[in-house]
Amino acid sequence: MNEYTKKKLVKNWFKILQEVICKDIEELEGKKNIFKSNKWLRGKNGNEGGGEYRIFKNGKIFDKIGVNFSEVYGKFSKKFKNKIPGTKKSAKFWASGVSVVMHMKNPNVPAMHFNTRYIYTSHGWFGGGIDITPCKKDQKLKKWYHKELKYMCSKHGKNYYKKYKKWCDEYFYLPHRKEMRGIGGIFFDYKKSNWEKDFYFVRDVGIIFKNIYREVIFKKNKINWNKKDKELQYIKRGRYVEFNLLYDRGTKFGLQTGGNVEGILMSLPPLAKWK
Repeated sequence: MNEYTKKKLVKNWFKILQEVICKDIEELEGKKNIFKSNKWLRGKNGNEGGGEYRIFKNGKIFDKIGVNFSEVYGKFSKKFKNKIPGTKKSAKFWASGVSVVMHMKNPNVPAMHFNTRYIYTSHGWFGGGIDITPCKKDQKLKKWYHKELKYMCSKHGKNYYKKYKKWCDEYFYLPHRKEMRGIGGIFFDYKKSNWEKDFYFVRDVGIIFKNIYREVIFKKNKINWNKKDKELQYIKRGRYVEFNLLYDRGTKFGLQTGGNVEGILMSLPPLAKWK
């Protein structure tokens, strides 16, 4: 399979997944056409790809949700290209991805994040992951959630779950706070061992995320909450903001490669607090 075909398949899957998740959110909210769509183009002349970010706010379940798709290409800056594999001979790149961030109205429902991407320089690789951030400790939820991820990973590789869970725990860590952002999940990058198998895994990551957020919402959204719970949620969101602005690779990649600023920062919650 040539690289053009691979890029087309990946891009189409990411775009389809954006559409499927948005339709699913509308079903959960009980309303149609709730997302505000924002399309953008990259480059001075708008000829280096672009994308679409969709945002919905103030729903009955979601305080804010963003669902992003992008396909961009061009050249990395001299400073940035040294940080990216496969750019020794050329600064040219192509990248596509889909990402979702959910900030919930009910503090009993954790914030949830998912992304998958494919980047091509002199060679291509996949990356992505799933993580969730509850406000309160919930061992039952944590056990169920990791069991679901482990089962999905086991279909693709014996050591996938153990490896990607560890990577997630290490990645979503705030060193200045000496604490994890949430209860982890899976995180992977530079995945390029077997393209067909890797793409199959990436598709399954998207599917399991959809299954997980639906089940979590059904389990937790009917639980009553009070003002104290909401204040705790706002403080936890502050940690989310700190991580995304200080450490998140996707945020840095997008901002340093001419991505759409509003689309990149759609991951930030509508309201957060600090003590």
